[in-house]
Amino acid sequence: RPARLDRRRLLLSAGALGAAGALARSGFASAQDATPASGSAASGAGQPIKSLTRDEFNAGMVKDLGYTEGKQGGTFLDSNTADIQTVMPFLADEAASLGIVGLIFDTITGGDPRNGQPAPNGLADWWELAPDDVTYTFHLSQNAKWHDGQPVTSADVQFSFDALADPETGSAYTGAFNDSVKSWKAIDDHTFEIVAKQPTITLLYDLTAFIIPKHIWESVPRKDWKSDPGATGQDPKRVIGSGPFKFEEWKPGESVTLVRNDDYYDKVPYIDDYTMKIWPDQTSVVNAFLNDEIDATGLEPADVGGVQGQPGIQIESYSTRGFRYLPFNLDPKITPLFQDKRVRQALMFALDRQSIVDDILLGYGEVAQGTQPKVSYAYAPDKITTKYTFDPDKAKQLLADAGWKDSNGDGTVEKDGQAMQFELLYPSGSPTTDQLIAYVQDAWKKVGVAMTPRSLEFPAMLKALQETHDFRAGALGFNWDATFIQDAMFGCAQYQGGFNFMKYCNPDLDKINAQAKITFDQAKRADLLIRASNIVNDELPVLVLLFGKGIVAYHDRLQNYKPNTWGSPLNYLWFKAGS
Repeated sequence: RPARLDRRRLLLSAGALGAAGALARSGFASAQDATPASGSAASGAGQPIKSLTRDEFNAGMVKDLGYTEGKQGGTFLDSNTADIQTVMPFLADEAASLGIVGLIFDTITGGDPRNGQPAPNGLADWWELAPDDVTYTFHLSQNAKWHDGQPVTSADVQFSFDALADPETGSAYTGAFNDSVKSWKAIDDHTFEIVAKQPTITLLYDLTAFIIPKHIWESVPRKDWKSDPGATGQDPKRVIGSGPFKFEEWKPGESVTLVRNDDYYDKVPYIDDYTMKIWPDQTSVVNAFLNDEIDATGLEPADVGGVQGQPGIQIESYSTRGFRYLPFNLDPKITPLFQDKRVRQALMFALDRQSIVDDILLGYGEVAQGTQPKVSYAYAPDKITTKYTFDPDKAKQLLADAGWKDSNGDGTVEKDGQAMQFELLYPSGSPTTDQLIAYVQDAWKKVGVAMTPRSLEFPAMLKALQETHDFRAGALGFNWDATFIQDAMFGCAQYQGGFNFMKYCNPDLDKINAQAKITFDQAKRADLLIRASNIVNDELPVLVLLFGKGIVAYHDRLQNYKPNTWGSPLNYLWFKAGS
C-alpha cells in the first residue's frame, strides 16, 4: 500500500502530537500564542482560544509541503490485497474501508499531513475553545453540501454524534467518545458546541465520527445500518457524503471506484477518478505496478530490489507510527495458557527480533523497546526498564518457573496435563508476514511451545479478534495516532468496542493514561507515557515486536505526492503533462 492517499490520516490509532508548540491545545495555532505554560489552557487569559481558519491552514500547508498547481484529469489507480468491508463510515475500522470512506465523508475536523494534528480541513472552517477549557465551538462551512445537493448543517452533526454515542451503532470509537464528551448540541445551522468532561489534550482526536446525512439515515434503525444498501454499496444513491469524492461503484473482490466532487467546499481534487483495485497478494500488486497498472504502491522489503532503479519509478522510505505485534487472549474462560506473565515474557525472550529486522525486513524496521516509536515525543528506549534480548535459555527457565515443563519428552512443555500448544491467527496476503510467522513458530518450538499458524482473510480475522474474541493468539499491525496515548489498545474499557482484543486490564495503567490526557506540559506527559510503556512492556498483553518503515514506490508522473507517516492528501495530486 502507498502511504494512504487520504485527505487525513488520523483514524484507527492511538496517540502522538508532533509539534511541541501546539501540543497543549491540540489543533490550536502556536502562532496565535495558543499554548499555555501549564495545565489550564486559557490560564488567566479570559478569552477564547481560536484555531487557524481553513484558509490560513491551507496556505501554510501548501507552502510548507511545496504543493504546485496542476492540471485537471486522469484516474489514480490504487491497490490493496484486502477488499473493503463497508462504505458506512461508522462501521469502518480497518485500513481499506477507512481509506475509502475518508474520501467520501468528512469529519468535523481533519488532520494535518505534516504532523497528524487536528486541522481545519474538515467540515469546520475553524473552532474555538472557551476559557473554561472544556467548551469547544465549531463553525461549520456554509458552502458544504451533500453529494445529492442538500446543504450540510449542524443537524447532521447532531445526528452523527448521537449515533456515535449509541453502542447499538456498533462503532469501534464509541467508547473513546463517551469517555471524553459530556454534551453536544447545535447552536444554529452552522455552529456546533461540544463540551468535554474535563480539560484534555485528546478531545479533538476523540471526535472520530464521520458526519453522515441525517436525511439519508434517520429512517433506518442503527442496529440495521450494517446491512443497509447504503453500507453495502448496493444502492449508490444512499452512499452520500460531503467529501472530495463521490461513490460510484463497489465490485466486491474486484475494485472500488470514486469520482471527483466538483462542488466540494474545500480543495477540489485535480484527478477525475480514484479506483482501488483488489489483488490476491502482494506479488500480484508489485507485478501490476511494474506493468503500469497501478500508480503507487507500498512495498515489502523483499520487493525493493526488483523495483529499484526501474525507469520512471521513485521509492521513498520513512519512519512510521506502525508496528507489528502479537496479541494474546487473556480471558481465562477462553484459554488458561497466557494468564501468567512469565509465559508471555518467555515467548518474547525466545525471539531474535534483531534478526527479524535484519533478515526478514532487510533493515526496514527497528526492534521495539517498549511501545513508543521513533516518531513519538515519548520515545525513550534508554528509559525502558525491561530489555527483551534474544535469550532462549531464559525463555525456557521462565516457562519452567511458571510450571510449564516437558515431562514426557515430546518437545512440548505442559502443565496440569495441558500442553502449551495453540493456534495463531494472522492476515493472509503478505509474503513478509508469512516469513515472520514461520520464524516465530520455529523459535517458539525450540523452547517447547507448539504454535500452529493459521492465515485468514482480514475480515474473518478481525471478526475472530474483535467481535467473537474466539482466538488464542494473533499477529497484526497497528498505528498510533498523534497523541501517542495508548489506552485505545490497553485500556480496561476498550475490550468491547475498542482495540483491546486481549481483555487486558490494569487499573494503575488506566490512571496513568487518564492523567496523560489532562497533562498539557509535553515533557511531563512524556514521562507518564514512558511509565505506561514500562507497565505494558513488563506485563506483555501483546508482544510489540518492531516498528516498521514505510516503503512506497510510485511513478514519477505523480505530482504533489509526498508519502510520509501521516499520509499524502489526494486533493493535491495531479499527473504531469504527457503521462
